[in-house]
Amino acid sequence: MTLLLQISDPHFGTEKPDVVEALLRLASREKPQLVVMSGDITQRARRSQFDAAQRFVERLVGTPLLVIPGNHDIPLYNVFARVLQPYAGHRRVFGANLEPVFESADFLVIGVNTTRPSRHTDGEVSLDQVERVSQRLRQATPAQLRVVVTHQPVAAVTGDDTHNLLHGREHAVPAWSQAGTDVIMGGHVHLPYVLPLHERAMLPRPVWAVQAGTALSTRVRGGICNSVNLLRYDAKAPGERSAVLARYDYEDAAQEFVPVLDHTLAFANRDDANAHTASNGAGRATLL
Repeated sequence: MTLLLQISDPHFGTEKPDVVEALLRLASREKPQLVVMSGDITQRARRSQFDAAQRFVERLVGTPLLVIPGNHDIPLYNVFARVLQPYAGHRRVFGANLEPVFESADFLVIGVNTTRPSRHTDGEVSLDQVERVSQRLRQATPAQLRVVVTHQPVAAVTGDDTHNLLHGREHAVPAWSQAGTDVIMGGHVHLPYVLPLHERAMLPRPVWAVQAGTALSTRVRGGICNSVNLLRYDAKAPGERSAVLARYDYEDAAQEFVPVLDHTLAFANRDDANAHTASNGAGRATLL
């Protein structure tokens, strides 16, 4: 069993200290093989906020990380930095590569930088990025769970969030599905949900949108507590390929992250676009 922990939108600079400690305890107990941080690591891309993020990830004690920037990780008020060095803070802490890739026997996880310094909050994926990700997906092994990570979502559960959807998703989602992706992870809207994209569009294989809420920030939304996702996948399990996506919410009384909802995600075999799919608790999406 391989475990991926998704942390999104921690917004260091607005983090809650008790929630930070609880998340570190959760990571210590569960021992994920990978931590994915799907953007908006900081609130305003300030040095002190990136320093706080660095202290946090250092306490994950050697757990592999895949981190992509969000729109909040580009300076907003420092116009000079936004134009000339928009990712300087992110690169100082997380390295020069804004589109990292993690690969193991069980996982292929591809980060996509969907931020643009010329945009304020909107995200975009270019045709070049779509093709580059597709080529990498086509190199996956049959056993690997194939995950693409963007910051902005490719599907929404509320009409209010349609303006937050990723520009270019109309091309990206079908192309990545054809190339073999199983999951598209995101954040940005501070709402956790899991959606079957193949039920909203004519896709050649099952693809699931997995969205995370804000992990650590005071900027919670919709009455939902701070939350993270744990994705469990067993490449050696008999039968059809599947994974379990568990949402963990922070509980004030216990001062811990506790499991609140599971989704079973069933995938096609690599060459079988018509495989059976199933979901527990998935909602309806607005896509394309």
